[in-house]
Amino acid sequence: MSPARRALVTGATGFLGQALAHRLQGAGWEVVAFGRNEAVGARLAAAGMRFFRGDLADAAAVEAAAAGASHVFHSGALSSPWGRAADFEAANVAGTRHVIAACERHGVERLVHVSTPSLYFDGRHRLAIREDEPLPARGINVYAETKRRAEGLVDAAAARGLPVVTLRPRALFGPGDTTLLPRLVRANARGFLPLIDGGRALTDVTYVDNVVDALLAAAAAGPEALGRHYNVSNGEPMPLIDLLSMLFGRLALPMNGRAVPYAVAWALAAGLEAAAHATGGREPVLTRYTVGVLARTQTLDLTAARRELGYAPRVSVAEGLERFAAWWEAEGASGGPSRG
Repeated sequence: MSPARRALVTGATGFLGQALAHRLQGAGWEVVAFGRNEAVGARLAAAGMRFFRGDLADAAAVEAAAAGASHVFHSGALSSPWGRAADFEAANVAGTRHVIAACERHGVERLVHVSTPSLYFDGRHRLAIREDEPLPARGINVYAETKRRAEGLVDAAAARGLPVVTLRPRALFGPGDTTLLPRLVRANARGFLPLIDGGRALTDVTYVDNVVDALLAAAAAGPEALGRHYNVSNGEPMPLIDLLSMLFGRLALPMNGRAVPYAVAWALAAGLEAAAHATGGREPVLTRYTVGVLARTQTLDLTAARRELGYAPRVSVAEGLERFAAWWEAEGASGGPSRG
């Protein structure tokens, strides 16, 4: 791709967005970083990027940021197992609608949309899920439901002729991660790391730089990829207990796992959620969605991404955990800056 290309990255102050923005800049792209975190945005600006502080729910801000962009990478979203429905609606549905409108108005060459395999989750064990398998009637939670509706908007835009490719990356981790592995590490430190049904469910995680590789491949893919959805993961499913053993072994921490039957964990999470709703409180320590993620196997079929995008994970889970642990020990555990 031409070094003169300009990329808009939404969610650029988030975990994936930062990794993508730095990679693009390193490859010679002009990067416009759009996000809400002013402190991270200042670091991106200091690195030479153009930072737009804005909210996806603000159509005018999205429109202004997209002006002159040849490519738009829409990685911005509200991604959480807990929160107000109105906030998910504004960020994930309205925000995606605004990104699409801006892309259509400015005639971008390619929109790469970041979706989620949470769309597949229906409470069952599922192996090697393909992109074309039927989705559940409704999302498992508000996040999944709004991301599903966002995908519908993107698909409709593709049918109108917008050149768009959609990725569904699974369970991102790596240096700068503030969600997946840090939650497990902190739960372990509190002595409450639930090993539901012994942690035997297969987990299918993805190192963040592998996702960036897939995003760049989607941006460069030929017309046969337009309008398509692609699963992305490391392609190394393993029992959750094995992943945790590798993580805590590298961190030299005792694993304070507690064996919990699925039915007990589900009932406990339901009670905690009810209490949080009744009091307007913060996210419970355990939600039903989290129970499902920890207790139910969900692995992805990567055939389409490998064949049509040339996707091949370069960083293994073991190497990714090593890199995460080194970052965590250096600055992550102290709440230091996640990148750059």
